[in-house]
Amino acid sequence: MKILGIDPGSRITGFGLIEAEKLKLTYLASGCIRTKGELTERITTIFQGISQIVEQHQPDVVVIERAFMRPDRPNPDAAIKLGHARGAIISAVGSRGILMVEYSPNQIKKTVVGKGHAAKDQVSYMVCESLKLSKAPQEDAADALAGAICHAYHCL
Repeated sequence: MKILGIDPGSRITGFGLIEAEKLKLTYLASGCIRTKGELTERITTIFQGISQIVEQHQPDVVVIERAFMRPDRPNPDAAIKLGHARGAIISAVGSRGILMVEYSPNQIKKTVVGKGHAAKDQVSYMVCESLKLSKAPQEDAADALAGAICHAYHCL
């Protein structure tokens, strides 16, 4: 099963693709879609980038990190922009009829690291260990790969 994880962001959207056969996980690809310009341009870039990745890699399932707002530092503007980015991703994937699942950041961290409030460097380290990578991927790509790993552990 090919699992594409996506870490949505209005400026940087990470993606990570793995192959999962039972609990044998194989790294296939990862990277970031970097955007610039006005919000409408950024959202269009995300839609086009995800469309291209899905077309090229043909995943069986796509994992999208669920949006959240920190209660100690609420930022409605950031949440709205993130919602736009998630909408572009969901539209790009959904229009191709690919199964989508969502996990919260805490669910992903708990599954991959064992602790729901793990730091980014801990997530990156465990992604490298799980996929036997010699070099850590970019931060947003590592988060996306963690989402894909999380789903592999939950469904296989």
